[in-house]
Amino acid sequence: MKKTFLYSLAVLASLTLASCNGDYDDWAQPQHNPQEASAAKYGITFTAGPEAECNMPDEDGVINLVTVNSTDANVTGYTLKDLKVNGEAIKGEISGNSIQVDATELEKILCNENKTRASVASNIKVESKVTVNLASGDAVAINTVGETTGKITTSPTPAIDENGYYMLGEVNGNEWGPTKPVWMNKVSDGVYQLKVTTEKDKNYFKFYEGSKWDEAGNWDVINTGVMGCEKDGSEDASGTIYYTGDSWGTPQTMVIAGKGTWIVTLDMNNLTYTIKEVKPDLFLTGSNYGWGDKWLQLVPFHSSMEDFWTIIYLHEGEQLKFAPQADWGDDFGYTGTTINDEAGANITSSSDGNIVVGKAGWYLLKVQNGSTKTLTVLQPNVYLMGDAAGEWNIADSHKFTIPTTEDGVFESPAFAADAELRMCVSVDGFDWWQSEFMVFDGKIEYRGRGDDQNRVNVKAEQKVTLNFTAGTGEIK
Repeated sequence: MKKTFLYSLAVLASLTLASCNGDYDDWAQPQHNPQEASAAKYGITFTAGPEAECNMPDEDGVINLVTVNSTDANVTGYTLKDLKVNGEAIKGEISGNSIQVDATELEKILCNENKTRASVASNIKVESKVTVNLASGDAVAINTVGETTGKITTSPTPAIDENGYYMLGEVNGNEWGPTKPVWMNKVSDGVYQLKVTTEKDKNYFKFYEGSKWDEAGNWDVINTGVMGCEKDGSEDASGTIYYTGDSWGTPQTMVIAGKGTWIVTLDMNNLTYTIKEVKPDLFLTGSNYGWGDKWLQLVPFHSSMEDFWTIIYLHEGEQLKFAPQADWGDDFGYTGTTINDEAGANITSSSDGNIVVGKAGWYLLKVQNGSTKTLTVLQPNVYLMGDAAGEWNIADSHKFTIPTTEDGVFESPAFAADAELRMCVSVDGFDWWQSEFMVFDGKIEYRGRGDDQNRVNVKAEQKVTLNFTAGTGEIK
């Protein structure tokens, strides 16, 4: 018993000493914070450097942006802690008492701020923080931010090429063929544009100066006029142009991601480019629309860039044409178009190649406008779908009635249950949701290529009527 008591005391003493020793260690080795002082303590001043106001490009590539001085003889030098230009951090160095920055990096900040590489005079605000080095060997951080100003004019952009600009790469079937350049169209002074098509998941290309094109396809000549982007393989929809001999860097290859149609714009005034996908449209006009006075827009099937549909009343003898915009250009009719008349519309051709309707009535037109052009004329069947129909499939029992007159309405069967309304047309090769539509506030709204539409709740035994001529609908 006595031995146990003594052993317990020994353990307790040991724990107490360990605890005290730990406290002693913390006291004996306190946290160390670097010394700090205000600029006034060492007579530190920050003034605009000799190149705080200058025009780019700079001869030696270095801008002396800020001058640091001290009235204290104990200050032997400075170390740069932090540097910002117009609120953006920039890497700098101190040579003697001069804070220096790379001219290109400074220019990039200003051009990004101005959203252009055009020559622009920019006011700058510079914020500097330094550490002073003392004769004793100590270093003291100056907690005062040195604020100076200046004005920098960025470098002029290259002269506009009188011969224009072209593209080489995986666009419009070029496949980097130097003897068959894809020339861009001038849309305004210094701005060039082109509609291009792509066929791959990644389509690489570059821009080139027209005056440097070599008819024989000599790449050594052609590449003296190459222009590209900052990072190789960039899929950005817009960016800054890098050109041959550019102080900013070597022009890299751009990428258009995906198959499709695109508008590519090259702006040589600002040294920028943009890539914008074209979502193809399709319009109809003809003898009943004043031959272009009015254009009826067709609805795209979801996920397709070349297939469209509409439900329309056509008159006997009516003539039609289609175009990818609400205007003439790239229009097409009977000539060059494959006609599939599955609804007995008696489609023929006029003497000048227009589509002629032989039998009046309501029809569903499905039009393909791609590498091939096809018109398929179908019965104008509209269907309920989903819980309101009683099942999730296309069935004759879900069909709307078809009117006999142009101003008549399509009427649904009675809804099978309280449910969310879903409606569609059904075309071979497309799921029902790719051609669905809804009625909102009395107006027919088509899903097209858009996201899933908002839902409308209906009651059992209600019906919906649709007037496709007026574009209206009613649930009652």
